[in-house]
Amino acid sequence: MNFLQSLNQFFGIQKRGSTLGRELLGGLVTFLAMVYILPVNSFMLANAGMSQPAVFVATALAAGLTTILMGLVGKIPVALASGMGINAFFTYTVVLTLGFTYQEALAAVLVSGVLFIIISLTGIRQVIIQAMPKSLKLAIGAGIGFFIAFIGLKNAGIIVADPFGTYVKLGDLALAPVLLSLFGIAVVLILHVNQQKLARFAIIIAMLATGALGIILGLIFPDLASQMPSLTTSNLGDLAAFGGLFGQAFAGLGSLFAQPLALPVIITLLFVDFFDTAGTLVSVSQTSGLANEQGQFQRKEAFLVDAIGTVVGATLGTSTVTSYIESNTGIQSGARTGLASVVTGILFLLALLFYPLFGFVDAVFIGNVAYSPVTSLALVYVGVLMMKPLQQIEWEDPVVLVSSFFTILMMVLTFKISEGIAFGTITYALLSLFSPKRKDVHWIVYALGAFFLIYLVIEFTLIY
Repeated sequence: MNFLQSLNQFFGIQKRGSTLGRELLGGLVTFLAMVYILPVNSFMLANAGMSQPAVFVATALAAGLTTILMGLVGKIPVALASGMGINAFFTYTVVLTLGFTYQEALAAVLVSGVLFIIISLTGIRQVIIQAMPKSLKLAIGAGIGFFIAFIGLKNAGIIVADPFGTYVKLGDLALAPVLLSLFGIAVVLILHVNQQKLARFAIIIAMLATGALGIILGLIFPDLASQMPSLTTSNLGDLAAFGGLFGQAFAGLGSLFAQPLALPVIITLLFVDFFDTAGTLVSVSQTSGLANEQGQFQRKEAFLVDAIGTVVGATLGTSTVTSYIESNTGIQSGARTGLASVVTGILFLLALLFYPLFGFVDAVFIGNVAYSPVTSLALVYVGVLMMKPLQQIEWEDPVVLVSSFFTILMMVLTFKISEGIAFGTITYALLSLFSPKRKDVHWIVYALGAFFLIYLVIEFTLIY
């Protein structure tokens, strides 16, 4: 048996209707859609008093190692990295507001990861996921589609904040990076509607075309150079500085529980990791065809790898590591197996040495505002594709109608997957209590509704 046959047998490439080329392309596309996390997370955690170059290394190592593990053990095309949103909670709430040291904050992440491993090993996770109604799972998947499309539009500068008016509004469409973003979105959607073989490569073609156009414009018009993608990004990592960050989570364990709010912080970190992962894996399983007829995702190894990833990330020196919804970009490019994840993980490790080669996917800044013309198109496109599950939701059921609506709406408006799931579950449980179907609903759904309500109260107390 040759090497290619061994790969096919181990990952089940042919069995899942894929090819080696699709897996390699899917892994590359997912990496390009996620590589922004390296500079973004390192600068975010630097605000907590951590070494930015060291966090860059920790983020790359955590993403690379855990994504490879997901490919080899979980055998699904899902990549992992330090989660956006939870890294802001780590920095601005746990450290800067509550007064934890960054070592104690890393220790809290470590403990939450250990608890997640226990939940994954004991089967509690599977019971909770299976108890969730199918329509609510479908709404979660569609809601994530709206959510990541919103992120894409925000990163493109097409939608911007409006704190004094309607909260969000249309951005300045005359700005060069916004126009470049619109070009990229137009290219990927035009490729999609053609329904030719080219459509399968829509994301990577559009990303390369957008990046190349930006680089060319920056060279032709020097005044635009600072607003366009480039290949001049320097290597941001520092292995020497990383040595001082590695293992600091264990150094913070001794003083962690001296903090009065240690337990609520750990519970919040665990909650966000668990349900963000659940939402992402449910969504990915639907778009990749890995879900069963009940919309359930059966690979418990994937949850275990995600939990292990949080422990690994904390040990290396970064915030909670979680499964990334951007994995759908690779899936839409053809990825169906864990080989794509292995490719993505290897690229994250190589990024430590060759990060400048991927500089064209970096954000460009005008003032203090970041624009990401190249990656935003992928998020918008995948968001469009993730609308398909909406047609399977039982809209004639009033409980499903209302809870699905709030799941999707709150996921976008709160800018958090976990809070969309929370509001949707609370709504489903509350309305079911007063409907004729109250006895047909699993008791776990009611328990989850109560749990989510308590979580929101805890979160409100911590932040406000």
